[in-house]
Amino acid sequence: MEHTSPSSAPQTSASTQFRWELRSCRVRRGLTQRALADLVRFSRETVAAVESGRRFGSHEFAVRCDDVLDTGGRLATLWPRVAAEQLAADGRRGPRLPDQVRLDPPVPRQRGRRDARDPGAVVDAIDELRELIGQVLNGQPDPDDGGRRATDPDQR
Repeated sequence: MEHTSPSSAPQTSASTQFRWELRSCRVRRGLTQRALADLVRFSRETVAAVESGRRFGSHEFAVRCDDVLDTGGRLATLWPRVAAEQLAADGRRGPRLPDQVRLDPPVPRQRGRRDARDPGAVVDAIDELRELIGQVLNGQPDPDDGGRRATDPDQR
């Protein structure tokens, strides 16, 4: 969708022009940000963020706005240059790591109390719960209760 532009990076000509075109066409058509957002099926916050330069609009956003505002494709035409600026801005921030990559070493699984403020502990707790739920649903024995079946009420 869109990505937040770095606040310290100066807005270059394509993104500035994109923002100006979007706002002026919207105002010329007599639409509020909310009305435009409803018509293009994006949030009002997205429209406001793109107009203010806090976000870069996506290609889909540009195309939908062109259609609704009847701009003759001006925003979609500007979009490749805006996308190039976005890539340059992303490069200044450094590479993005995939969500699966964790910077901290994995925390060994432990039963008992964990620090709920530690994201790794929260993820581990969720994984542990999923595993236990799976065991209960599949009738598999819980390794910590001596091999009894988790679904056998007489064995609890």
